Order: sequence, then structure tokens, then C-alpha cells
Amino acid sequence: KDVDSNFWETYKKVSTEYDDDFLARANDDMGIILTFAGLFSAVNSAFIIGMQPNPGDTTNTLLLHLILIMTGDQNAVRDISNLSSTTRFSSSTVWMQALGYASLASSVLAAFGAVLGKQW
Repeated sequence: KDVDSNFWETYKKVSTEYDDDFLARANDDMGIILTFAGLFSAVNSAFIIGMQPNPGDTTNTLLLHLILIMTGDQNAVRDISNLSSTTRFSSSTVWMQALGYASLASSVLAAFGAVLGKQW
């Protein structure tokens, strides 16, 4: 064998070992990213759900007004159009929800990237 063929055989052997080791480490890292992104998304979703307004409050207020109207209470409000069906949030609550949704989107995007990396 000449020197050139020996060099390329050695190069192929070393590069194959390096590539296999690199791919194994990258595959393990993607699995870890998927796990943590999934856990973070689950916990973050729980916090986002906890920050949502209680729709029962508006329903209870409307039912109370309907009961007052039906019982003939003179102090009952006949026009319920001025009742707010939406809850007003402070700016800090809006910022907290925006950050919660942004972090959820980021973790889902990271999980998507990890899935693409593992399937590649």
C-alpha cells in the first residue's frame, strides 16, 4: 500500500469514530432538551391557567341580577347592558400573562427544534 491510501484509511476510521461520538452526544442532548421543554411547558401552562379570570364571577353577577328582577325588587337594575362581561386587568397582570405566553411559545419552539434534530 502506498502512503496516500494508508492516510485516507486512517482518516476515514478517525472521522467515523468522531462523527459517531458527536451524533450520540447530540442525540442525548436533544433528548434532555425535549424532557425539560416538556416539563417546563406543563408547569408554565398550569401557571397560565391559574392567572386566567374566573368566568363564574360574571355568571354569578348576571344570575343575581336576574333573580332580583324576577323577585320584583325595586332596586334591581333593569338594564344589564352596563355590566362588564370582561374583567379589567392591571398592567402588571397583562405583562405577567404576556411573559407566560412568550415563555410557553419559546419552550414549545425548543421542543420542536429538538424533535427536528432527533429525526434528522
